[in-house]
Amino acid sequence: MAKLGRLIKKKKLFSLPEQEAYLSLWRAADLLGMLHDDFFATYGLTPHQYNALRILRGEYPSKLPVKEIRKRLIARCPDVTRLIDRLGRGGFVSRERPQSNRRTVLVAITKKGLDLLERLDDPLLEMHRRQLGHLTAAEKDLLIGLLERVREPHEKTRE
Repeated sequence: MAKLGRLIKKKKLFSLPEQEAYLSLWRAADLLGMLHDDFFATYGLTPHQYNALRILRGEYPSKLPVKEIRKRLIARCPDVTRLIDRLGRGGFVSRERPQSNRRTVLVAITKKGLDLLERLDDPLLEMHRRQLGHLTAAEKDLLIGLLERVREPHEKTRE
């Protein structure tokens, strides 16, 4: 039996290699996710909030519609409007409704948001080193390639 099966005290073999691969991926995502959840919590952010700020920093000084932010998020977020509202209350983003389309909300990162991300940059890189620094460069390249192949057929279903 593979290591995951022993770790979770599975008595029978996995039904399919795909099942074992998926469960291993899920377990790894959970373990790595605990690190990033704790990291962002120390800054008063959620991973989704950080991701939205990162997207807006990449477009600075331009503004993005909420719909575009939703499309670019790494992981789905059930209520992007509420997420943007919380960032706005914290002073990390500004919002405006253009006269040409009052249904659209354009969002921009503020100086306070940029300053927060700048403070996060180096500690975040260090966290990523803790997450995956034990892998060789070749293993990281292989992992990136394999994860791209895993994601590829499913990306279209996300929209």
